[in-house]
Amino acid sequence: MDLPEPFRSEDEMSDKTQPPIRFLRFDTPAELYGAEPYLTRMTQLRPGAEETGLNFLLRLRGSTTPEEAVIYTAFAAVPHLVVWWAYECLRRTLPEPTAPDRAILALVADWTRSSDATNRWRVMQSALFAPVRSPAVYLGLAVGWSGGAIAPNDPAPVPSHRMPQAINAAILSAVAMQDLRDRPILLAKIIDEAARLFAAH
Repeated sequence: MDLPEPFRSEDEMSDKTQPPIRFLRFDTPAELYGAEPYLTRMTQLRPGAEETGLNFLLRLRGSTTPEEAVIYTAFAAVPHLVVWWAYECLRRTLPEPTAPDRAILALVADWTRSSDATNRWRVMQSALFAPVRSPAVYLGLAVGWSGGAIAPNDPAPVPSHRMPQAINAAILSAVAMQDLRDRPILLAKIIDEAARLFAAH
């Protein structure tokens, strides 16, 4: 899976100059854990003071609960890239999505190419009115909670843990739909793809 072409967030699109592309929200996992107390309740392991993001990810992958590597990535990567990563994971994990899920995934793909508020609201509306909370619907909710107002007339801020939680639910619920024997291999592949985000930092 190749890293995507750079694309800009809604805030960046308002600037005339393009800032450097960031892959991770913080320089170290220790900084991330300091800023996101919710994350400390979701993982057993803790990063060392000078540990790199990639090293910590690999340590999580080798632990007795490698699923924690997914939630760590969901918190660590910038919203646009973590949505792209989750989208690619679902595209490979759900070979035959339902028609409603295909529609939501298409809207998510549109948002990764043009991450303006209109596209984000379109994804959020589709996810909110979906009859079943499928992996694709969780990913749609993640897009809606990725930053900015969740609706044109609703300026209330979204808690920072909502988007990573939805990313985590999207990926792990997709893995859980697969044959029990295939899940460890599939999870390992997903984490290997996540490692590319940290290696590029």
